[in-house]
Amino acid sequence: MSADDLMAKAGTLIEALPWLARFHGAVVVIKYGGNAMIDEALKEGFAEDVVFLRYAGLKPVIVHGGGPQISAHLDLLGIGSSFTAGLRVTTPEAMKVVRMVLVGDVNRDVVGLINRHGPFAVGMSGEDAGLFTAVRKYATVDGEQVDIGQVGDIVRVEAGAVRALIDDGRIPVVSGIATGADGTVYNVNADTAAAELAVALGAEKLVVLTDVEGLYADWPASDRVIARLTDDELAALLPGLSSGMLPKMGACLTAVRGGVPQAHVLDGRVKHALLLEVFTDQGIGTMVVPADKNADENAGDEVEETGT
Repeated sequence: MSADDLMAKAGTLIEALPWLARFHGAVVVIKYGGNAMIDEALKEGFAEDVVFLRYAGLKPVIVHGGGPQISAHLDLLGIGSSFTAGLRVTTPEAMKVVRMVLVGDVNRDVVGLINRHGPFAVGMSGEDAGLFTAVRKYATVDGEQVDIGQVGDIVRVEAGAVRALIDDGRIPVVSGIATGADGTVYNVNADTAAAELAVALGAEKLVVLTDVEGLYADWPASDRVIARLTDDELAALLPGLSSGMLPKMGACLTAVRGGVPQAHVLDGRVKHALLLEVFTDQGIGTMVVPADKNADENAGDEVEETGT
């Protein structure tokens, strides 16, 4: 290795130093989904990133999705699957598959990936220790409520079991399943679950991994990514967002307005996206911050955009 290469490595470490100091001991909730869960190289890179965060003194918590895996299993079993207003219609028959895939398959895969690098990850469901309590969620079509089955909205988070795992030096890996007060099992959106858990844990960051570079300023007319915006600016943009971005950016809004200082949407197709966001000056993706914080730090600035 040349002297220039060695100096470049040293420069990277020095750049990371203030961020290591700032986030040491901080809880970071990461929503894991999209291509990062399918591509083998990205899966391995994600596991390495999470364990690096743990060794660097942060406290990562993973909330995972599993939409493609659920669809594949439903097709394999010949169970029909449809979507209404962007939400999967979840019949009792489909719910059994959703539960089996998320808890018994995807969750175990994520735990296994992380534990190749150290005995840290512990899998759990939103059902465990009453972590997530939900009520039935309805879709809205042409102004009318439509029943979409066992799909839930989280109304309560009991995060004691997750805190206990964190305090024991573990990395909780949580699947988006919840129970109702009457014992009904619900499928809940993983973006929403991650945001609610971040609020309950008093996390320093929420990070949502997705399949785009961030929130585009004027898609599809422009590929400019909004690098930073406030919760108020995001709230104004939210009604016009696509069905794919709406739950992700809605999760960021929920987190920030619930007291999480920063929420980020990152491109999970970029290897080591987590480390680039947490430990570099530039960062990547879109960051959402409270309006009062943005006013203090960037008085008079417009919404910041970056060309891609």
